[in-house]
Amino acid sequence: MILARQQAERVTARFLGIECGGTRTVVLFGPDADGGWRRAEFGPANLRLLDDAGLVNHFKAVKRTAGAAFDGIAIGMAGARTEKDRRRILTAAGKVWRGKPVYVTSDLETALAAADGERGRKDTAKILILSGTGSCCFGRPPGAAGTSGGTVRLGGWGHILGDRGSGYEIGLQALRAAVGGLDRTGRWPALGEEILRALQLNEPDDLIDWVKGAEKQEVAALARTVFAAAKRDRLARRILADAAAALAEDGANCARRLAREGAPVEFVLAGGILKQAGFARRVGALLRQLRPGARARRLRRESVWGAIELAKEHFGGVKQGRIRMAGTEAGTPDGAEVLSVSQVRPTAERRDVWAARQRSPTVSEDLPATERRNPRSLNLDRMPLARAVALMIQEESAAGAAVFKERRKIGRAVGMIARSLGHGGRLFYAGAGTSGRLGILDASECPPTFRLPPDRVQGIIAGGRTAIWQSVEGAEDDAAAGAAALAHRGVKRNDVVVGIAAGGRTPFVWGALGEAKKRGARTILLCCNPRLEIPAAQRPDLVIAPDTGPEVLTGSTRLKAGTATKIILNIFTTLAMVRLGKVSGNLMVDLDPSNEKLRGRAIRIVQTLTGADAPAARAALEKAKWIVKRACRRLGRKRGRTVAQISKAAVTQASKAAELQKTRKHGSRLGPADLEIGDTADLEICATGQRGEEAPPGPNAAEVREILAVQRAVREELKRERRS
Repeated sequence: MILARQQAERVTARFLGIECGGTRTVVLFGPDADGGWRRAEFGPANLRLLDDAGLVNHFKAVKRTAGAAFDGIAIGMAGARTEKDRRRILTAAGKVWRGKPVYVTSDLETALAAADGERGRKDTAKILILSGTGSCCFGRPPGAAGTSGGTVRLGGWGHILGDRGSGYEIGLQALRAAVGGLDRTGRWPALGEEILRALQLNEPDDLIDWVKGAEKQEVAALARTVFAAAKRDRLARRILADAAAALAEDGANCARRLAREGAPVEFVLAGGILKQAGFARRVGALLRQLRPGARARRLRRESVWGAIELAKEHFGGVKQGRIRMAGTEAGTPDGAEVLSVSQVRPTAERRDVWAARQRSPTVSEDLPATERRNPRSLNLDRMPLARAVALMIQEESAAGAAVFKERRKIGRAVGMIARSLGHGGRLFYAGAGTSGRLGILDASECPPTFRLPPDRVQGIIAGGRTAIWQSVEGAEDDAAAGAAALAHRGVKRNDVVVGIAAGGRTPFVWGALGEAKKRGARTILLCCNPRLEIPAAQRPDLVIAPDTGPEVLTGSTRLKAGTATKIILNIFTTLAMVRLGKVSGNLMVDLDPSNEKLRGRAIRIVQTLTGADAPAARAALEKAKWIVKRACRRLGRKRGRTVAQISKAAVTQASKAAELQKTRKHGSRLGPADLEIGDTADLEICATGQRGEEAPPGPNAAEVREILAVQRAVREELKRERRS
């Protein structure tokens, strides 16, 4: 649930507005003593997909947050088409808010009421074009504001009969276009690669099982993938063009039923799909072609404000109890709404994509350390609890020391990853079980932390989506599936693929690494088996193998091996992003503040970098669409480095590396003040080494060249950002 405060006009009565949609429910209630309004979000609620008990429970969840002390309540709900539908909602609301005046309508009327509260001509027919999970057009003739008389509704028949131009239709058309492209050409299209990434699936055949259990909202969510892909994919652009044409055609047909040709008409565009500015402009342009002289604009405030307007209109001067609800006590248990997650079944058959299976490397005759018994925990089942806790803490702490010994290789990997990302490449993690889940976890953290597009760092797990939360039998033993997963993600020469396998022998991982090598991508193996013997033909570009030793629980590599893996993946993406200019000092200046916690962090970052107070920082961020760097440029820094100076500092890193190398030759040691954020991992370690430890050797000529290449990429990225 998300709570936020929004300011509005002060009134004496208190109102509750509820808008239930196919994607989420938004609630607005107030005003408080200071004139503020409170906002909350809940799960989706389409009347056609809820039974009476589910409807009551949904309203109970709202009541637990918003309370019951209101002078009027207005509810707009998706799927409410008939008087019978409205009676169902009214009866459920009466069981929850007893004796309170309630007005019930569809989510279309609440959206149109929100538009009425904005500036616009009152003497024109007004038509709402709504496109979210579903779609619909709802129009009202001139002079009918605030009433439902003479209204026209077009579309909204549901996803089976046809929600034209909706998120569901866009997602479904994308699925059909991808598999159709494979059938026609024998090649999996770029749009298909993005769909597999978004759904965390490995092969096109996996879509068959996914779509069987997919909810309407899950298919509609693929619209985000289509919009992202449209920047570079012709197939995605065609799907969106068709959706825009369908919405414009429906809007024009609705206008013809409301007003004569040539009469003024205003179209209001609303819903999640029409929040995409470029898409909304296209729909508006098509509407003006079909209806010359018409005005088209996006709804500028949330539709839930329309519910508040309706509550004020119907109950602004009415005492509680005006509407008495018939009905008895709800016969269902009180409890918050529980949203089901569709289970995805693994594909029944293995597909042999390549005739020959990749072979995994061999090891010495002894078991790898990760499979041996730990002599310190032989009596774990009889050990006193306090001693067992101490033992596990000691053993887990050893993972950090094992990782430290691999620091130079880790530094090389960071440089390799940063150089790839800086030149438009991508980072892929491939693993099975815990290793695969850790890769997915690290990849999923990059978009919010560094505002990185989701396709730039991707996690692939053996067994696909289902394997994220449960074991998929035999998935890790299928090398061909690993190769197929990389092929269907479209791995290219400028990408980096990191295979993660605690023991170093997982066939799925080696299949993925083999396919990556064949395609010319850079390859890294991350394992915890330093005795692994790898044939020269299969050897990755880099092998990182911390020796974590036997686990406290024999063979359970989610323990020390998992801890070591998580540390290394953290270093990979964090320091790669530092080198790409996404960090200033130790502040994440490219975070994507998608919730209140992150917005608060963004405000503090801008305050720190500019010296502005909190209100000024928030105002600058709102004007900059919550992009920290833009907000800082808008305010101008009063202390610390400017955004442009990030690039300047980066340019000097290579010379610092040479200076460091020269200093080490003379036997001097550098302290933390001698290094800046942005120096290579190897360089940073020299400032934190233990007393008496020999300083690690400085970077060689090849590493300095690699640093320079990364800094050039940083400068280019900053130039592109300034131009945009």
